[in-house]
Amino acid sequence: MSNNIKDQYIKYSLITIIIIMGIVLLREITPFIGGLLGAFTIYILVRRQMIRLTEKKNMKRSRAAALITSEVLFFFLVPLSCIVWLIINRLETVHLTVESITAPIQEAENFIKAKFGFDILGSNAVSWMVSKAPEIGQDIMGEISSFLINVFVVVFVLYFMLIGGTTMENYIKDILPFTPNNKQHVLHEIKIIVSSNAIGIPLQAIIEGAIATVGYLIFGVPSLILWGLLTCFATVIPVLGTSLIWVPLAIYMALAGRWFDAIGLMAYGVIVVAQLDNFIRFMLQKKMANIHPLITIFGVIIGLNIFGFMGIIFGPLLLSLFLLFVNMFKKEYLDSKNN
Repeated sequence: MSNNIKDQYIKYSLITIIIIMGIVLLREITPFIGGLLGAFTIYILVRRQMIRLTEKKNMKRSRAAALITSEVLFFFLVPLSCIVWLIINRLETVHLTVESITAPIQEAENFIKAKFGFDILGSNAVSWMVSKAPEIGQDIMGEISSFLINVFVVVFVLYFMLIGGTTMENYIKDILPFTPNNKQHVLHEIKIIVSSNAIGIPLQAIIEGAIATVGYLIFGVPSLILWGLLTCFATVIPVLGTSLIWVPLAIYMALAGRWFDAIGLMAYGVIVVAQLDNFIRFMLQKKMANIHPLITIFGVIIGLNIFGFMGIIFGPLLLSLFLLFVNMFKKEYLDSKNN
């Protein structure tokens, strides 16, 4: 066997081993993917502070990493955990039984059937809703447990990413399979999209949640804080967004006989909340990253399926990088070949 063939054999065997082991490790680490992506996102946001503390203030890397991690923990992760706990606590105190939810639906179905002869839900629909309620509760508790575990993962991984710092970044640059110029494009794209989404999405959620909460207050929606917080989280869902909250609320109020409040809330949602949603989303995208709206919409849809909640940040990034790689291939190989 010649040296060239032997070198090729070693090279491709090593690549195969790396791919197989990577797939196995990725499957096992999937439950913690949200925490890993969260740590990566926060690292991009705080890396300048780390550089300033270590290079300009001459602080030891371990001490600077501990300081920044503590800041992230107390000023971001703890408040976020408190919000999640508040939502759970409010859900527990809301006196809504399965019967109280399905009763108005059953009454509306009986009314439509008596007037028009249509059985819109069928005989087993309400009983199916009742049977699915415990499963929904179990899924919610599972998501809460996963969230708490990933909060620990964020803190743990972020600390060691800050310790690695420029050494880690240089290592990643070295193994990227691109030309030096393309490496800069890729890293710049990652930094811009992650930073803009990590700042813009919470900002948009807070603004829209506050605006929607004003409408809930005006039209007498019960459990104001609970629905306001849920509206904040609903802003991350593309196309439908906050309508997933205020539309069912308006329908429920109509079924309960509060027609004036239901019509008012629906009008407020369509005229105020929905229009401000489009305006705020457009302004933030143009101001922070200039991402095309279609990339954001389809990126979030793809990202939520792949990465879970962190898909709202990394879904658009994944789609943007795909388009960037296609453009790189076109410039490097197709255009040069045609010339």
